[in-house]
Amino acid sequence: MPLYTRTGDDGTTGTVGGGRIEKDSVRMQAVGDVDELNASLGMVGDESIQPLQAMLFELGADLASPVGSEENFRITQTDIDCIEKWIDDADANNAPLKTFVLPGGSQTAARLHYARTVCRRAERTVLSLQRDGGCSGEALILLNRISDLLFALARFANTTQGVNDIPWHPRTKEE
Repeated sequence: MPLYTRTGDDGTTGTVGGGRIEKDSVRMQAVGDVDELNASLGMVGDESIQPLQAMLFELGADLASPVGSEENFRITQTDIDCIEKWIDDADANNAPLKTFVLPGGSQTAARLHYARTVCRRAERTVLSLQRDGGCSGEALILLNRISDLLFALARFANTTQGVNDIPWHPRTKEE
């Protein structure tokens, strides 16, 4: 079976459960942003975040599901609780924050910070979809928690690799 199907040549794509939708719809933009987030996590190169990547595949499937299939949504409060525990565990090893930090530090931390910014974009797109009743509230909450998780993991990566977070210092009027 070939990889290409030619069914999307007209600018549409299939949704979970059937039906077709324009590739530039808000729904498909949300799916694409979550897919990009997943790919950015793959660039981190850490097997410990593969459960998060698997969860993002499920989130993408939820977002690709047409309105009316809410009973089949995969993302639940249990997933949000899992991410919150992961945040607490990662952040317990970080020094308390005394200032904002700039994205960067170790290579791993920089990649996690980049993934966090991709996550924030996905969150904004999913908010647009959710506002129109096109997805669950759990989808939006999950992305909000994942961005917090990625921040905590970036700081933890710096800690474990012996690299300091980069504190942000506001510019002075002379600069």
